Amino acid sequence: MQAGSSQPTERVPEDLMQNPYEILKAFRDMGPVHEVTFAHGARAWLVTRYDEIRALVSDPRVSKDGRRMNELFARHSGAFVEQEGEPGEEAASVGFDDDLATHMLNSDPPRHTRLRALVSKAFTAQRVERLRPRIEQVADELLDSFAGKPEVELVSEFAVRLPITIICDLFGIPQADREDFRLWGTKLVGAGQDPEEVADASKKVVDYASALIDAKRANPGDDMVSALVRVTDDGDRLTHGELVSMIFFLVVAGHITTIYSIGNAVYNLLTHPDELARLRADLSSMPAAVDELMRFDPAASVGTFRFTTEEIQVGDVVIPADQILALSWSSANRDSAHFPDPDRLDLNRRPVGSMAFGHGIHYCIGVPLAKLQIEIALTRLLTRYPDLRLAVDPGQLRWENSALLRGLEALPVSVSSAVPDNDAG
Repeated sequence: MQAGSSQPTERVPEDLMQNPYEILKAFRDMGPVHEVTFAHGARAWLVTRYDEIRALVSDPRVSKDGRRMNELFARHSGAFVEQEGEPGEEAASVGFDDDLATHMLNSDPPRHTRLRALVSKAFTAQRVERLRPRIEQVADELLDSFAGKPEVELVSEFAVRLPITIICDLFGIPQADREDFRLWGTKLVGAGQDPEEVADASKKVVDYASALIDAKRANPGDDMVSALVRVTDDGDRLTHGELVSMIFFLVVAGHITTIYSIGNAVYNLLTHPDELARLRADLSSMPAAVDELMRFDPAASVGTFRFTTEEIQVGDVVIPADQILALSWSSANRDSAHFPDPDRLDLNRRPVGSMAFGHGIHYCIGVPLAKLQIEIALTRLLTRYPDLRLAVDPGQLRWENSALLRGLEALPVSVSSAVPDNDAG
């Protein structure tokens, strides 16, 4: 039985997301868990096999408490840690505001249970479904703007604009503020950002969200912030700090991963022409196709960091307490022990148990909205532009450098020969 040690760890390449699947397969073949150092300096235990990941997600000795994650991240990355209060107490200076670090995704029961119950009362299936006409309208308007262009950059001109428009509509964020909010959000997602830039973006998000909450209290509307302000459960309601963190979490998580999901899906369809032809022949199969596209190449490649509260044995390895865990959804989704022939894109697969949106109590609350946008985006795009194809060699494409998320920097495509508007369905 191996125990955690201070021996040198294997370094995860900075460009992991450029070609994650070969790297993750090599780790998976060697065993279910590995102590690694990410490019930004954090040491963590990378878990790569489906069954072990599923077990750890539900293990009570695994925590996502954001109040401690700043401290542990600083400790395991060599960042400066101030001493505060009594001897031995540590306060990490990694730039991330505690109000933002303790959102619903970064909390444990019973706090998580309470927050999810309150948010679920506001973020309902009916509210999401009411967005369908608006999503279709925005998608069509963006696709209209491609007319007459032989080539477009699909990430910035479509995959970014659709989700940011919809999530800001949902939360009542004015048009003039949307680009600022998007830029702040990109500084606060993933890991390895400059602490000063993180601190600046963190303050701006907190200040903006606080002002938005005050405005919606004074003049409530039919937006999500107004709904979160009003929601109660047996007299319980979200505090101001919880509202701030919820706006950050739902707005940022609600658009960045959807951007990456749309880009990844289009790329994989265009590089798998037989599967694309099958989908074009029956667009009614789009929901099942999206499930497989998300399994094959999800935006959330590695789950947001967790940590051990006690010693845990995984296979032949003992992970000590207070260690950061990185659970790889991408690796789990390519584990042949659960998905036969996992490296093949098969739009007829119906991948039961896919971890594209996480697993367990922290399974993404925004899945219905994300999938609705992805399905509409792909359906409208493929219908409107039947000759859609890559405008560059696939080897020229680059993915964002990230420890957690996989998304294309850009996706140049040819969109010639559009179907007229009245035929676009």
